[in-house]
Amino acid sequence: MKGIIFDFNGTLFWDSKLHYEAWREYSKELRGYEFTDEEMRNKMFGHTNADIIEYAIGTKPSVEMVEKYAKEKEALYRQRCLLDKDHFKLAPGAIEFLDYLKDNNIPRTIATMSEWCNVEFYIKEFNLAKWFDIDKIVYSDGTIPGKPAPDIFLIAAKKIGLIPEDCLVIEDAIAGINSAKSAGIGKIYAIASMEPIEFYNNIEGVDKIIHNFNEIDRTIFDYLPSRF
Repeated sequence: MKGIIFDFNGTLFWDSKLHYEAWREYSKELRGYEFTDEEMRNKMFGHTNADIIEYAIGTKPSVEMVEKYAKEKEALYRQRCLLDKDHFKLAPGAIEFLDYLKDNNIPRTIATMSEWCNVEFYIKEFNLAKWFDIDKIVYSDGTIPGKPAPDIFLIAAKKIGLIPEDCLVIEDAIAGINSAKSAGIGKIYAIASMEPIEFYNNIEGVDKIIHNFNEIDRTIFDYLPSRF
């Protein structure tokens, strides 16, 4: 592999529980009862706020409704992040792995369906500019279809000057794995940040399942110091 693309939520930052809690609250407000665990896996992670709200109410929401609920939900989520001091940190092994990528000039970026309000929050709180070119981060800006559409990974690969086949993607969500697979990504690693290892065993397209970033074999990368 010549470069790497990270999902962020549930991957570099293990925040799935916080998103679960926030969306359970809002799904109850939207339709009268909470999302099930299966709905959360299949209809929430990797999808845009507009997609999630549309699923919850069963019809296409107005722009005003999406803005209102998304803004409220994400503000609640960020507040919970700051209050959960024990877990408000990058994933196990992530800092050491990011330092390695930077020291070896390995092309890298983030491809997340988070909106800019959250991405900006992560950049500030986790000092992401230390490892990433902020202009190369791909996020939900209202023009990119949500995962499992391949668009976000195609865009991310292009931003780091690589073809998808030369990229490794790290994902935790089914929608993200399917998105990477549809994009023709060279290798897909699933990180078991919340789900058990067994959850990923029969998911097509997963090349390896890891518990944390210390388990990634550094020799998987070619060194191209002039490319990034």
